[in-house]
Amino acid sequence: MPEMALQQSFNLMIRPPSSSSSSTMASQVVVGRRQSLFLASSKFDFRLPYSVRKLKCVFANSATRALVRDAGESVEDHHPIAGDNDSSSPDGISSTNINDYNQVVDGELRLPERDFTGTAYVPIYVMLPLGVINMECELVNPDDLINHLKILKSIKVDGVMVDCWWGIVEAHVPQQYNWNGYKRLFQIVRDLDLKLQVVMSFHECGGNVGDDVHIPLPQWVTEIGCGNPDIFFTDRDGRRNHECLTWGIDKERVLRGRTALEVYFDYMRSFRVEFDEFFEDGAISDIEIGLGPCGELRYPSYPAKHGWKYPGIGAFQCHDKYLMKSLKKAAEVRGHTFWGKGPDNAGSYNSRPHETRFFCDGGDYDGYYGRFFLNWYSQILVDHGDRVLSLANLAFEGTAIAAKLSGIHWWYKTASHAAELTAGFYNPCNRDGYAPIASMLKKHDTTLNFTCVELRTLDQHEDFPEALADPEGLVWQVLNAAWDVSIAVASENALPCYDREGYNKILENAKPLSNPDGRHLSAFTYLRLGPVLMEKHNFVEFERFVKRMHGEPVSD
Repeated sequence: MPEMALQQSFNLMIRPPSSSSSSTMASQVVVGRRQSLFLASSKFDFRLPYSVRKLKCVFANSATRALVRDAGESVEDHHPIAGDNDSSSPDGISSTNINDYNQVVDGELRLPERDFTGTAYVPIYVMLPLGVINMECELVNPDDLINHLKILKSIKVDGVMVDCWWGIVEAHVPQQYNWNGYKRLFQIVRDLDLKLQVVMSFHECGGNVGDDVHIPLPQWVTEIGCGNPDIFFTDRDGRRNHECLTWGIDKERVLRGRTALEVYFDYMRSFRVEFDEFFEDGAISDIEIGLGPCGELRYPSYPAKHGWKYPGIGAFQCHDKYLMKSLKKAAEVRGHTFWGKGPDNAGSYNSRPHETRFFCDGGDYDGYYGRFFLNWYSQILVDHGDRVLSLANLAFEGTAIAAKLSGIHWWYKTASHAAELTAGFYNPCNRDGYAPIASMLKKHDTTLNFTCVELRTLDQHEDFPEALADPEGLVWQVLNAAWDVSIAVASENALPCYDREGYNKILENAKPLSNPDGRHLSAFTYLRLGPVLMEKHNFVEFERFVKRMHGEPVSD
């Protein structure tokens, strides 16, 4: 029975709970509570996530109730009313009725999960701790790391992901690279017969949820920025963002005689030469190219350091002199020189769409100037990805490369999709903003790595109803945009995930049941190795998840 029909059958029985709200960051959204639905005048209480998997039940004397059989179909079973109890079972439920349930243990009814036995093998990688390499490029706590890696290997994890931080490797002097700590780390990983996903991390670490270390951009870059702050992304109020370099200097020789593109290429080429043996023997399986803040291809539109809080719409980041020069030139070419400026009615970081004239329904975002500006703003993003990935393919010829997109799922159920627009994804309700990005990635045979595959829309509606978020709708759109042009799609979770419901959501996205072409994720990277994952009950659940992603049978 389709999920929607199943949900409708439940809706006949329930009344919705009251809403509540909270606030945090995109990859910060706390998903702790689950949607709870209560059956009036009974003790029957169950959770109903978007994909119905588990019902918590406390049976009481009542009239006829709709129940769910093993096959997932809603049926009518007669429960004896008061005075007609069957003494063979508690609370007047007959033994026959009890046998109708798949499993009832300690008052909990579990519906059968989808069986992934024999499905496609999806490799599993685990992100290493952010501080596994320190600022002196030394491996931290190697003995503990080796023990953890051996445990991961024992449950058939395929490999690990590690960030190669620009701010560590080229920290002090241009073109002087220190790879020492990474050499030792890679040797350990290879000796354990694990694969390596390596991220070229051209961004700052620190300030985001889960960041337990601070790794700034190289010192020599920061020094340049003191004299020329326009090398950084800038908002309308002139606040600079030091997470990464503005794309406006991709071709400007402002970094000690080099352009930003040349700096990125030199770094990637040095890595390729230094670790040649790991490429040749296949220990390095793929390289993810950092293209913006958090390594993601997006503008730094929602920085917590500037006061942003979820679910604010964020702010456009195009007011450095280099991007403004590009915007003015585009306006002149269009024949409207007065369009050569950013919107002045787009609110601030924590505004809601309806509070602004630019993003509200019928707002300027869909007018002549708005369309011009958003086309330019999003094209700058696509062009940056295009240029850097061209160089990455030169540096890593013959090795799979990937690019990461962030899941900007809040305000997805509005017309403007304001948070996506400020991040550079021109994806209002009347336009597919991810198709041009997918086409650009296709050009370079690049895997699209997407986040937030563990998030459930129903959870967001309970915890943050004001955000009008739809992570499931966004995931569906982005995955299909990629698969429509036949590029590989990998993914990772946006938030820490330890529970079965979260893993089930990942599995559903990894291996879509209804995809007519049998599409599935090319790999999944788990966020992240740490003490909490290693706790026994969490690790047992994670091992079960790994088996199912590999298409192996599991049992409880």
